[in-house]
Amino acid sequence: MLQNQDSREPEQVRKLFIGGLSYETTEDSLRAHFEKWGTLTDCVVMRDSDSKRSRGFGFVTYSSVTEVDEAMRNRPHKLDGRAVECKRAVPREDSNKPGAHLTVKKIFVGGIKEDTEEHHVRTYFERYGKIESVEIMEERSTGKKRGFCFVTFDDHDTVDKIVGMFNGPGGSYGGGYGGGCGGYTSGSGYGNQGGGYGGGGGYGDGGKYFASL
Repeated sequence: MLQNQDSREPEQVRKLFIGGLSYETTEDSLRAHFEKWGTLTDCVVMRDSDSKRSRGFGFVTYSSVTEVDEAMRNRPHKLDGRAVECKRAVPREDSNKPGAHLTVKKIFVGGIKEDTEEHHVRTYFERYGKIESVEIMEERSTGKKRGFCFVTFDDHDTVDKIVGMFNGPGGSYGGGYGGGCGGYTSGSGYGNQGGGYGGGGGYGDGGKYFASL
């Protein structure tokens, strides 16, 4: 059951990043699978802004952390004939640390073109601060780019600044997934990443996706 209800627990600790989805997977089938382990307050499959085709990943948010724990205990998950990756927005061991979501140095950038290379991403984001690494995600089997990447800065203040500029009033943010209370934290992540994705902003289908914890 999908419910719009508030929880005393921060949204980012109740959120899971679901990667490796079949392009046939819809919000309905994603919801039907993950609600077996609890009540969902949100569920989305991210789609291309032009074609509306699935980007192969999505997010589910439970009403409590205990439900997230239950979903994680029941890994591996198989949905629409594919094994999918299930990652926490915030590592379990960090979920009770006050302010832990305010010091993350990594952002998720979605909606990038297939011909985008690391130097393109660096050139764009280095205006905001020193970059430690750029990781453009690819299909493991084909090497095809998946349309999103992770950028790690040397200072979490840079991430706060970027999110404020793109998601705040008057910013040039073009839609998509973002918000000032979601983000990427150290722990277990998608593919070869060292973190997990979460977020607390609104959903749209235009522009790039930014989030910060």
